[in-house]
Amino acid sequence: MAAEPAPKSRRATYADLEAVPEHLVAEIIDGELITSPRPAPRHAHTSSRLGMKLGGPFDLGENGPGGWVILDEPELHLGYGPDILVPDLAGWRRERMPRIPDGVGITVPPDWVCEVLSPSTTRIDRIRKMPIYARERVRHIWLVDPIAHTLEVFRLEEERWIVAAVHGGDEVVRAEPFDALALALAVLWAV
Repeated sequence: MAAEPAPKSRRATYADLEAVPEHLVAEIIDGELITSPRPAPRHAHTSSRLGMKLGGPFDLGENGPGGWVILDEPELHLGYGPDILVPDLAGWRRERMPRIPDGVGITVPPDWVCEVLSPSTTRIDRIRKMPIYARERVRHIWLVDPIAHTLEVFRLEEERWIVAAVHGGDEVVRAEPFDALALALAVLWAV
């Protein structure tokens, strides 16, 4: 007697995501509900500092070029699934998203995302989320590691991620797409 195929698991829904306790971050990736702990203090500190350093000159136009909308932990509804991703930071050029949409989730793929790596999310960020960002034609990804003190900058070229630069420690860098201004990495690691 032949074995019967295993039943296909049910695709996660938005109702499943809403049922997740608030102390967890919930995402739907390739139809699977993925939960992870809220960011640890070092992770949150690095993300907050980076948001402040980029938000002033690029979002508000304070001593910088402006032209961007930068959000902390936006809920992105991407693709036909849809995949629901929550990057640590995301940015849109204002010509692509002149206003922040009302309601739950943003369907316009960002031009830039930043994932702050932690031991519990590194594999998900690199292996599961980066291909979705490529599929949605996000132009740039930054992977920031607050423990190793590194910034990896990726650029999308012909549907593939290319390492544009790797920086670390106390370097002062000009990292695309925000290369109009220098960013002192030390401020991201300082406590």
